[in-house]
Amino acid sequence: MYWFKLRPYLVIAIVTTLAALCSGCKPEAKQSGGKAGYFDIKGFFTNEAQDLQRVKPPVLKTIVHNGVSETKKVAIENWGQELESFVGGDINRPAWKNSYTTSTGDGITLYKAIEPGLTVREIIIKKDADKIKWIIIYTKTQNILYRNIEKLSYYPDSLYRIEKSQHVKLMGNNNYNITGVIIK
Repeated sequence: MYWFKLRPYLVIAIVTTLAALCSGCKPEAKQSGGKAGYFDIKGFFTNEAQDLQRVKPPVLKTIVHNGVSETKKVAIENWGQELESFVGGDINRPAWKNSYTTSTGDGITLYKAIEPGLTVREIIIKKDADKIKWIIIYTKTQNILYRNIEKLSYYPDSLYRIEKSQHVKLMGNNNYNITGVIIK
């Protein structure tokens, strides 16, 4: 019975050793840009949100829902939340490493989904030298009950727009346009 008393310690030692060895083998959750990755949408919009949070510019925000419009001058309290839809356009996931084609020319980079089931369908980025002029993200989510199509447009330091068309069975269509003009 002596070996039985040592067995729990042996199991703990083996499990601890295996956990330590395997932790070094895990793939990184985020690709590191460069040639292997796509443009870092998440990093870009996280930095934009931090900069806007620091500056706190007023925004002339217009919301149009099914043709009914309302415009207000607002102070955005949480820019991370305000730009969350754009962060959702991030395609830098290891599983999607080869899921998008990349085309470049005239300062424009286009990422286009190869697989029909991917939510982010296209990303178009316009640069002038190394400065982002604008980013447009097209998304589509669809199943038996629901279809959601979005066009997200972002012009640094000036404007962002979310155009959304939804169709829910038994509830009909909803169209939203949210435009924020950043006042300097």
